[in-house]
Amino acid sequence: MKEFLEILKYVLPALVVLATAYLMIKELLRKEKERLDWLSRQENKAENLKIITPIRIQAYERIVLFLERMVPNNLIIRTNKQGMNPYELQSSMIKAIRDEYEHNLSQQLYVSPAAWEMVKNAREWMINVINKAYGGIGEDANTSDYSGKIFELYLEHKKTPVSQALEFVREEMGKKFE
Repeated sequence: MKEFLEILKYVLPALVVLATAYLMIKELLRKEKERLDWLSRQENKAENLKIITPIRIQAYERIVLFLERMVPNNLIIRTNKQGMNPYELQSSMIKAIRDEYEHNLSQQLYVSPAAWEMVKNAREWMINVINKAYGGIGEDANTSDYSGKIFELYLEHKKTPVSQALEFVREEMGKKFE
């Protein structure tokens, strides 16, 4: 029995040291794994930013282009063809706005919901101006009269939804890419 206690006197501390070392190494490995996982996530995030940043900038550029193309002087010059009547010009402008909007629908993934909502509101407002101007001209009016009415209705507003959307999108892009 004395020998057993003598052996136990040496083995028991060794077992405590072994258990302590095992637990410490296990905790150290767990923390190292967490650190490596965190680093991996950070690297993935940085890599994703390298890919997504140019796409987001392009989205803002396309939205600005869409909004600029809706401004009456740009829209009318682009859609008015020789020999058109006011109805054809109205149809052509609305089609141009809708086509370009549909072409840029995917850009909403890269801008804030508030910015996209302003783009949608600007589009609807501009279509309403085009339609209201058409309703405000006589049957004998030509495309020049119609264009003038569009400008008149557009310029009644100090800050149009189109200009507000442009300003908002530009500011948002500036904040995101400072």
